[in-house]
Amino acid sequence: MLTMIAAAAENNALGKDNDLVWHLPDDFKRFKLLTSGHYIIMGRKTFESFPKLLPNRTHVIITRQKDYNPDNTIVVGSLEEAIRVSKLDDQAFIIGGGEIYKMGMDHAERIELTRVHGEFEADTHFPEIDERKWKLVKEEFHEKDEKHDYSFTYLTYDRK
Repeated sequence: MLTMIAAAAENNALGKDNDLVWHLPDDFKRFKLLTSGHYIIMGRKTFESFPKLLPNRTHVIITRQKDYNPDNTIVVGSLEEAIRVSKLDDQAFIIGGGEIYKMGMDHAERIELTRVHGEFEADTHFPEIDERKWKLVKEEFHEKDEKHDYSFTYLTYDRK
C-alpha cells in the first residue's frame, strides 16, 4: 500500500522556508510509529530539512540533480521510479514536500493527515482532498494542551 502522510493546517499549509510552522510532539510520535520500518518517499528539499537520516526507515529521494547521492539513501528521478523501488515494502509512505504530495494524489491508496486547527502563512501546501475520490474512514481529535499550541485531528482517508 502507498500512503501519503502529512500534517497540514486548515488552509492546507504545510510549511515555510523548508520547515514546519508548528510543533506537535504527539504528531511526531505518530509519524515515527507509522513510518518506522518502511520506505519513505520524499523530495530532495524535504530530505535536506532533516538534521540526519530518520532511524529505521529506507529513504527514497526524488530529485532532478544527476550527481545527488547521500549515503544510505536511494536516489531516483521520478515519483514513478520511487514507487517501483519501494515495492519491496508492503506499506511505503510519501512524506513530502508539496510537489511530491500533488503527484502522489494519483498514486496513493491512503492518506494519513494530521489536520492542524488554525491557518498559517506558508510557502508549501498540501493538495485539496477530493471527497469524490477519498472516503474519511477514521477521525481522532486532540485538544491543545501544555505540549501542543494547537488542537489537531488525525484523519485517515482511503481511496474510494
